[in-house]
Amino acid sequence: MADKNINILIAGGKTGGHLFPGIAIAQALQAESPDIKILFAGIGTEFEIKIINNYNFKHAKLYAKPIKGGNPLNLIFSLSIIPISIIQALIIIKKFKPSMVIGTGGYSSFAIVAGAWLLGIKTGIQEQNTIPGLTNRMLSKIVNIIFLTFKNTKFLSDKKQSVCFGNPVRQVRRTNNISQITDMLDKQKFTILISGGSQGAESINKAMVQAVKLMENKNQFNIIHQTGKNDEKQIQEQYLNMGIKNIIVKAFFNNLGIYQDMADLIICRAGAGTISEITLKGLPSILIPYPYAADDHQTINAKELEKIGAAIIIQDQNLTGSILKQNIEGLAANREKIEKMSELSLSQAMPDADIKIAQTILNMIQTQGK
Repeated sequence: MADKNINILIAGGKTGGHLFPGIAIAQALQAESPDIKILFAGIGTEFEIKIINNYNFKHAKLYAKPIKGGNPLNLIFSLSIIPISIIQALIIIKKFKPSMVIGTGGYSSFAIVAGAWLLGIKTGIQEQNTIPGLTNRMLSKIVNIIFLTFKNTKFLSDKKQSVCFGNPVRQVRRTNNISQITDMLDKQKFTILISGGSQGAESINKAMVQAVKLMENKNQFNIIHQTGKNDEKQIQEQYLNMGIKNIIVKAFFNNLGIYQDMADLIICRAGAGTISEITLKGLPSILIPYPYAADDHQTINAKELEKIGAAIIIQDQNLTGSILKQNIEGLAANREKIEKMSELSLSQAMPDADIKIAQTILNMIQTQGK
C-alpha cells in the first residue's frame, strides 16, 4: 500500500468492548498491508494478554488508573499517575516508532494517544457507543480522526474530523474441531446462545438456569452458554444435574463467531460490539443492558434494535427465570416472528467497518507530510 515500513500502535483494552474493535482493525490492516507491524498497548490484565496472544499480536504494558468516579483520594491518586503513564507511553512510542496511533477507548488508551500527539505523530480514536467515555471525549480534542459507530454519537458527531463507518468486528477464526463442536448439538433443535460479554454476567447466568428449570421440556433447545470464568463450573453442573443433553458451556469462546452462526436466538448484553456482531449475523436477540454502563449507553444501544422490532429488551432489574422462559418459548414457537426479527436485525448492519477504517488509516499514513 505504502512505500515505507508501517507500524501501527493500538491502545485500549481491559474489556472486550474496547479490545475487540482494536483487534478487528489490526486484522484488516494486515489484510490490506501484510508487512505491517502492529503493537497493542494497555494495562496488561490477564484477559487482555490472553486475547492478544490468541490473535498473535504483540503487547506493551503501562501503568494507568481510571480518573472517573471513586472517592476523592482515589481520584487524586489516579491523577498523580498520569505523568508516569505518559512517560511510559513515550518510551513505548520511541521504541516502536509508530506511523500512527489509534485509541479504542478505556483509560489505558489516554497516555498512549496523548504521548503520540506530543511527539507529532498522527492519531485517531475509535468510539463504539452512542455516548463516549471520558477518555475518548478528552482525546477527541487533539486527534486527527475520529471513527464513529453511530451517526448520532453525543459530543463527537459534529466534529469535523469525525467519520462514521460502524463498529469493526473481528474476523471469525475457523477451528479444526468444528465437527466436534456441532456434534454436541442437535441440528433439529432451536439453538440459543447466551453471553454476558467477555467477563460474563451473573444475573443472566442465573436467570437462564432458572428459565430452563421452569421449562416442562428441558431438552427442547440446544444451549450454548458463555458464562465468564467465575460461573463456568457451577453453571455446567446445574445444567448437567437437570439432565440437559445438548449444551456447550465455557467461560469464554475465542471463536464466538462460529457459535453465533449456529444460533437461532441470542441472549446477551447490549454493548456496541455485541450489537454490531449480532446485526452482521442477522441474529434475533433478547437484550439485557448492563445496568451500570456509563450514561446507561447499553440501554440506548438496545433501543435502536427494539424500536424496529429486531430485539426484545429486558432490563436487568426485571430479569427473572420466569420472564426469560416466557420470552424464549414465545419466540421459539413463532418462526415467522424469528425470521422477521432476523431480517430487521440484518438491516441495521454496517459491514466492512474494519476495512474502511484500515484503508483510511493507511491513506492518512501514505499522505503524511504531503
